[in-house]
Amino acid sequence: MEIKLKTRAKVNFSIDVVGKRDDGYHLVEMIMQTIDLYDLITLGDAPGKGITLTCSSSIVPSDARNIAYKAAALLKDMFGVEKGIKIDIEKRIPVGAGMAGGSCNAAGVLVGLNKLWNLGLTTEELKQLGLKLGADVPFCIEGGTVLAQGIGDKLTTIKDVKDVWIVVCKPNFSVSTAEVYKSLKLDNMGTRPDTERLLGYIEKGDIKALAGGMANVLESVTQSRYSVISHIKDKMMHQRALGSIMTGSGPTVFGIFKNFEDAHKAESRLKQMWEQTYLVKTENRGVEFNEG
Repeated sequence: MEIKLKTRAKVNFSIDVVGKRDDGYHLVEMIMQTIDLYDLITLGDAPGKGITLTCSSSIVPSDARNIAYKAAALLKDMFGVEKGIKIDIEKRIPVGAGMAGGSCNAAGVLVGLNKLWNLGLTTEELKQLGLKLGADVPFCIEGGTVLAQGIGDKLTTIKDVKDVWIVVCKPNFSVSTAEVYKSLKLDNMGTRPDTERLLGYIEKGDIKALAGGMANVLESVTQSRYSVISHIKDKMMHQRALGSIMTGSGPTVFGIFKNFEDAHKAESRLKQMWEQTYLVKTENRGVEFNEG
């Protein structure tokens, strides 16, 4: 038997850091949104008892360092599954982009193996397991528009931001999320988002106000090191974006656009400078079985 799944990327409409725990974890408040850019994962039975992982990207590890591999190992250990499993990942989401590409792959493996192995886990149980793998994994399972608090583990579903055109642009390098958080100065984070106000804009469906109010405190670290982030944001705004910020810890930048025409023109222009540029829409689902 073989199962195919779409595992979706995310962007952050906002990221704020509101404190730091004694164990070093940062306390965050952020609004996350899935988009219709996704990886394709195929799960199938394999001879023996082991886990085999292949990936279309040569820079993604295909062993126990891969978070999707860890997801399969977690379920095998927890349920004593003796079967072998083959995981194939067709990468479409840029790697090391701050878009939860790895986390959504892990989410897909959890959801897919739950079905393939008839484990009977509920969505909530899968999300609890996902948290053992990474803070973004529970969100990636369900997707949509969500307020994340705590260390990113407390998720509150909010009104969907539907059918909004977004252009995503990743420069040709990656950054370490851990390093960015480590370098963040809590007393000097630059522009912070007004989360309550942004939630109000989403509730009213005021996309222009949402776009104009977006902010990400992690820009204070990544943007200071890589001027190209400011450059891409400026290009987005010049191409009539309603607002533009960095997503996650970067280096990816995205812009929200009023309509398809503006977004398409912006994508065409930015793609001439940065190959990993994508025109996408907001999506209210996370992991989805790919029946086609």
